[in-house]
Amino acid sequence: MSIAAKSNAYPAGHAAPPERKSVYRIAQIGADGIGPEVISAGVQVVHAAAEKIGTFSADFTELDWSSDRYKRTGSYVPDDYIEVLKQHDAIFFGAVGAPDVPDHISLWGLRLAICQPYMYANVRRTRILPGTESPLRNCKPGDLDWCIVRENSEGEYAGHGGRSHRGLEHEIGTEVTIFTRTGIKRIARYAFQLAQSRPRKLLTYVTKSNAMRNGMVLWDEVIKEVAKEFPDVTTDFMLVDAMTVRMTLNPRSLDTILATNLHADILSDLAAALAGSIGIAPTANIDPSRTMPSMFEPIHGSAFDITGKGLANPVGTFWSACEMLHWLGEHEAAELIMRATEQACADGVKTRDLGGDAGTAEVTRAVIERINCSS
Repeated sequence: MSIAAKSNAYPAGHAAPPERKSVYRIAQIGADGIGPEVISAGVQVVHAAAEKIGTFSADFTELDWSSDRYKRTGSYVPDDYIEVLKQHDAIFFGAVGAPDVPDHISLWGLRLAICQPYMYANVRRTRILPGTESPLRNCKPGDLDWCIVRENSEGEYAGHGGRSHRGLEHEIGTEVTIFTRTGIKRIARYAFQLAQSRPRKLLTYVTKSNAMRNGMVLWDEVIKEVAKEFPDVTTDFMLVDAMTVRMTLNPRSLDTILATNLHADILSDLAAALAGSIGIAPTANIDPSRTMPSMFEPIHGSAFDITGKGLANPVGTFWSACEMLHWLGEHEAAELIMRATEQACADGVKTRDLGGDAGTAEVTRAVIERINCSS
């Protein structure tokens, strides 16, 4: 079974997708480093799938929100950026971060500015692609099939805290982790509904309540309460440090994983590496209420060391495009792109991080050729 066939479900019980329409308006934000390169490749692939299917088209509006804009104007986004985004059906995002801009400025100036107010569910799917290899011994396609649900709006990345006595020996920096019953409950329900939609109906939630005795204990308590609403979902839990061991030594024991903002951020990078490369991993930043357009992006960074060299792996962007199309209700197109991507990998058309020698453009051409040749 293809990745696409197993990854197109989003939880029920939220606002329904809009009716299929002939044109989708998509905000295109390449941003920094290799971001514009892989997003451009993704746009080409979406257009190819839309033309092949013939029932819809995608109108991409390129926005120059980036570190270059920040250095010119002092801001990554215009004052009315939320209203600009609300005019679109989805957001297709590359990567943010530049060597000459502090990371906390770039991240909070663009990506978190877009995601945090509305998109509380971050979904990161992981599988070993055909024709690729996991660094884990004897781990093959089908053995590692995970969906990591990351709380995306509070927790360790709530943005609360401060610094005082700057420059002195007794300078203080605080970072306040915030957990709310409302925030935990909504992400837990989302994760349980997602687990319920997958064949194994298995959810593992990640905690650190042995050492963090307030917020993480609340996290545990609320997740256990929500679990009672889903008796058909088997639930277990892991401390985050032990979870890294389980992911590495017993990947087959996991399916849907729920974790906090920080923990899932780290674990999803580990998951991508265990699947073969961080270059293949997709992200869906979901607003289940559909008040805002959801945002879809590969999880790799801006990778300035290979920017402009044509070496970036576009597979994570293609998979993110599939997630975007699924969210828009265009399942046939999403499955077409994913099948073509799998076929290209299986045929050996892979970038260096996956053990091949193809560049971004060559992989993109190979996927488009397989889209065009599909029956």
